[in-house]
Amino acid sequence: MIDYIKILEENPNGVLATRSGSAVRTRVFQFLFAVGGRAYFCTDRGKQVYRQMKANSNVSFCTYTPDFGTVLSVNGRVQFVKDLALKTRALDENPMIKGVFKIPENPDFTLFCVHPDEIVAYSPETGAKTYRPPFPSE
Repeated sequence: MIDYIKILEENPNGVLATRSGSAVRTRVFQFLFAVGGRAYFCTDRGKQVYRQMKANSNVSFCTYTPDFGTVLSVNGRVQFVKDLALKTRALDENPMIKGVFKIPENPDFTLFCVHPDEIVAYSPETGAKTYRPPFPSE
């Protein structure tokens, strides 16, 4: 079994894919932290990505190790999070994000987590492997 949270923590920058109608949209995103096996991210309520996730909660986040030894896709459903303690954590651990949103009560500051339905990991040695819940980090 793969420890996908460890891979995300060591390689937080990746690409988030959403749906916009029948089209797929991607953009660079940053993994923030994990709680209970769920990966947390944030965005601005005014962005298209927020509207896309509200319309269709299925997303995929892909990241990879610097040597491309592991490519990881976390596929699942988004849940928007209003918990002020988690929003405070996101701001405290990420000065750049805090510089944008300032306070956890900012109505535009949108924290969300991905409930993984599957994890797909690829490495040159093993090829692609698909994992389904429960995951070891849960």
